[in-house]
Amino acid sequence: MAVILSFFIAHWYLSLFFQTFFLHRYAAHKAFTMSKFTEKVFFVLTWIFQGSNYLSAYGYGIMHRMHHAFADTEDDPHSPKYDESIFKMMWKTKTIYSGITNKTIVPDKRFTEGAPEWVAFDRFARSWPSRILWGAVYTLVYWQFATAWWLWLLLPIQFFMSPIHGAIINWFAHKYGYRNFEVGDTSRNFLPVDFLMMGESYHNNHHKHGSRANFGGVRWHEFDPTYPVIRLLDFIGVIKLNPARQVSLTQVKKAA
Repeated sequence: MAVILSFFIAHWYLSLFFQTFFLHRYAAHKAFTMSKFTEKVFFVLTWIFQGSNYLSAYGYGIMHRMHHAFADTEDDPHSPKYDESIFKMMWKTKTIYSGITNKTIVPDKRFTEGAPEWVAFDRFARSWPSRILWGAVYTLVYWQFATAWWLWLLLPIQFFMSPIHGAIINWFAHKYGYRNFEVGDTSRNFLPVDFLMMGESYHNNHHKHGSRANFGGVRWHEFDPTYPVIRLLDFIGVIKLNPARQVSLTQVKKAA
């Protein structure tokens, strides 16, 4: 049992880390920069740790920029305000994301400019053989180590972990929680202490200061677990924080 629970928890947080660090804060918002070689390394790491849930940095980044530009309007790729259920919202999200990634949807240039793209790798990482391979790996781990029937209930979550992460924020963080800022959308801070979503649930803070690398820090209890990792990677030179796109904590507290 301990092996399966450890495997599940590790997959949850590692998959989520690369989503919030690489796809969200880097690809969508350019809160920091990195070399082209480092960017390719993070493409590969995202594939490894998201596995069957791999999301394209290009498709995710562009769609998320559109979300900020059109938040809670009819043009928003995902808004609970215009979808009657979480399932309809996520299906709409999938359709738009796939269209952008496959380039059957051509967004305005303002959304595509500077979006990281590695076409050949994305094609491989998003392919059905890749997804089936990772699904088989997960199933094999459960086959070897699941000691109780109920542990198998966790397996479907691992198959669809990235969409589940997205649904938690895109639905619940626009409906429940508290607000530090009055912004022109329904974004809320879903959790006062974000032990679950690695800072992503401070969604209202993020909608106020979209390019800020630290999603927390407005109230004393708002700790963003991803931010110290960003600072460490900046310190050792793997990435470079973009000072021009950061808002100081003093400025954030004044705005609150």
